Amino acid sequence: METQALNLQTSAVAARSAATVLAVTSGKGGVGKTNIAANLAICLAAAHRRVLLMDADLSLGNLDLVLDVRSRYNLSHVVSGRKRMEDVIQAGPQGVQIICGASGLDRLADLTDGEQHRLIENLCRLQHEADTILIDTPAGISKSVMGFCLAADRVLVVTTPEATAMADAYGMVKVLVRKQYPGTISLVVNMARSETEGRQTYQRIAGVAHRFLQANLYYAGTLLKDERLCAAVRSRTPVVLAYPRSQISTALAALAARLGSPRHWSDEDGSFFRRVVRWLN
Repeated sequence: METQALNLQTSAVAARSAATVLAVTSGKGGVGKTNIAANLAICLAAAHRRVLLMDADLSLGNLDLVLDVRSRYNLSHVVSGRKRMEDVIQAGPQGVQIICGASGLDRLADLTDGEQHRLIENLCRLQHEADTILIDTPAGISKSVMGFCLAADRVLVVTTPEATAMADAYGMVKVLVRKQYPGTISLVVNMARSETEGRQTYQRIAGVAHRFLQANLYYAGTLLKDERLCAAVRSRTPVVLAYPRSQISTALAALAARLGSPRHWSDEDGSFFRRVVRWLN
């Protein structure tokens, strides 16, 4: 096992590039995380960045539905060893490269060590494929979710003003802090009724995090409720393409601009994939 991990670390170092990794996550399902990840990817691609978007959910992945992508192969085929990562990449809107998740399979946390390492070995090659890698993680704090979050350059936690969503968002932040996450944690408030409600939601979570965890949370922005998003979901078209002049599309473009600037790690921290290997071991 140690030899295998060392080989993967060596591969990761050799494959280092300027790819910036953003994990989009949430403590609770149903907060709009996947829609945000998909639309952010399109906005970043529209700004002339090479974007790779990965659905890291092997249980309830639905990124293919959000983007209306028909994928014959997905991440489960990579985990099983039947396909390489390069073989499952699909072309998406605006040139976004997409790796779909799967439905009805065990989560990454339930995979064997060999399967986890096969996935990481394949992921190492993706650094040459994009300027920005967005990982749409499953909701919750499983080992695989935390592994991707702890290894990312920035974590975007999605919440809503609803009490349980706020509590779960704080729970996610607490685990990241206690695991000594060295990157930037940002919070976006989705489905708010007003900018004021969104800002107040952020302040409540950030205040508790500062008081009890001595952690600083960055305010990524507020996304207001918008019926055009619901209409876009029904049509399986990302809202930034279906309604590009809508309030929600403008807000998503602004969010992408704030999150899109490259952030480099020191040699001590290592690359994204080195940190994933370290977490899995």
